[in-house]
Amino acid sequence: MRLNSIIPNFKAETTQGPIDFYDWQGNSWVVIFSHPADFTPVCTTELGRIALQQPNFKKRNTKLLAYSVDKLKDHVDWVNDIKSYCLMNPGAFPYPIVADPDRKLAVQLDMIDEESKDDPETVQTIRALYIISPDQRLRLSMQYPTSTGRNVDEILRAIDSLQLVDRRPEIATPANWMPGEEVMILPTVKEEDIPKLFPGGVNRVSVPSGKGYIRTATNY
Repeated sequence: MRLNSIIPNFKAETTQGPIDFYDWQGNSWVVIFSHPADFTPVCTTELGRIALQQPNFKKRNTKLLAYSVDKLKDHVDWVNDIKSYCLMNPGAFPYPIVADPDRKLAVQLDMIDEESKDDPETVQTIRALYIISPDQRLRLSMQYPTSTGRNVDEILRAIDSLQLVDRRPEIATPANWMPGEEVMILPTVKEEDIPKLFPGGVNRVSVPSGKGYIRTATNY
C-alpha cells in the first residue's frame, strides 16, 4: 500500500459484530493495525496500551480497528486476557478486532512480510499500522517486525501532525515536533504571502549555503 492510495472497502467479522469498512468509518480518521497472532505477549501489551489511550484517539476523531488472522472466538477470549493484564476496568473493550482466518485481508492490505507474501496458507501478519483519513486514503504507514512493539505516543503525535497540516497545508512539522511547538514553513510559500499566513511573525534561520529555506513559525 503506497501513501495516498485508496484503502479498498471490505466487509469483516469483528469482536463487535460485522462491519462494512466504509460505513463503519463514516467521517472519522481510522487507525487499523495488524498483529502476528492472538495470545502473544507483545501484541497483548500493544492492544492494551492502545485501549487505555482510546479516549485520546476519540478526541482526534479517530477510530481504532485491530486485526489478525485468528478466529473470532480466539479474539474474544484474548480480549479478556488483555483487560486483565492491563488492569482495565470491566466492561466492553473500546474497539473491535477483525477476524480473518482465511488471511484474505492480510493480502489485500499488504500486511505481510516478503517471505510469506506468496504463501497464503502460512502467511503471518506483521505489525503494520495504517492511518487513514476520512476520504479513505492511506496517509501514514508504520511497519514493524513481529519482535518490536509500537510506540502509542508516536501514533498520536503522527495523527496530530497529519490533521494540523490538513488544516494548514503551507506548513510541515519538524523532527520530534509536539503540538504547540514551532512548525516549518514550506519553501513553496512566497515571502509576500508570509504576513497574511503568519501574522504572528516567522523566524528565518541562516545556514552556510545562504539559501533561505528554513523558516519557522510558533504562532500559527
